[in-house]
Amino acid sequence: MPELPEVEVVRHGLEPAVTGARVTRVEVLDSRSLRRHEGPAEDFVDRLTGTTLGIPLRRGKFLWVPLAGGADHALVVHLGMSGQVLLRDPSAPRDRLTRIVLDVVHPENGPVRVDFVDQRIFGSMALDTLVPTRDRPDDLIPSQVVHIARDPVDPLFDDAAFLAKLARKDTTIKRALLDQSLISGIGNIYADEALWAARIHYDQPTRTLTRPRAKALLAEVRLVLGRALAEGGTSFSSTYVNVNGASGYFSQSLNAYGQQGKPCPRCGRPIVREDFMNRGSHFCPRCQKIRG
Repeated sequence: MPELPEVEVVRHGLEPAVTGARVTRVEVLDSRSLRRHEGPAEDFVDRLTGTTLGIPLRRGKFLWVPLAGGADHALVVHLGMSGQVLLRDPSAPRDRLTRIVLDVVHPENGPVRVDFVDQRIFGSMALDTLVPTRDRPDDLIPSQVVHIARDPVDPLFDDAAFLAKLARKDTTIKRALLDQSLISGIGNIYADEALWAARIHYDQPTRTLTRPRAKALLAEVRLVLGRALAEGGTSFSSTYVNVNGASGYFSQSLNAYGQQGKPCPRCGRPIVREDFMNRGSHFCPRCQKIRG
């Protein structure tokens, strides 16, 4: 699933193309990609056509584009497992997995086609009402996203509040990192990478983490996410690409995730993969031991 770096790369790519652009035409090719939209496809098409798009925003793995002109609604995009938002010339051929098409006209850059492509159809587009955030009522966020915590690269992320909540949780550390109501944007890949960097076992109970180790882990989370952003995200196949169809390169910099059987870059012992929450956890058994 695309995580924070991948979604942020898409948001950044969309910003100059859609900010201030007017939606001239909407076509829904597969209504399953409107699973989070309240209403039929015709409602989505009618309400979006003719609107002007604002600056794309993101929280965690959610991306949304406010509708400009005083509207209290936004176009919400969730990439799911394999969703892609691609910018195309209006005359370009469509991908066979295209689910939704938006034709937009930018006041400076002219017409462009926005294609929502999704192989596994777990992603979606939807129109949603904007509501005040819980911590800053003057900030608006889609109602579908209000339960999602701020992510660690958000300037308003509260380190002290996060560390306090983490200390009170009765769980293990990787489960906590994947809890989007506690800290958002971190998925399996970046959890494994940050835990490896901090030398913490994925099954370490959160209550046993000292505050210095928890702070060190949060710092490693930010470093890992920052490096992934700089390298365009992580691509293992064509299911994740940026708005121009290019892959990210962070997969070449991974130390733990997907590296089972390879030597740990730190100590040389083979990286191990263990089943975890219907997926896998990758770690070094020498560097990442559970501490009492």
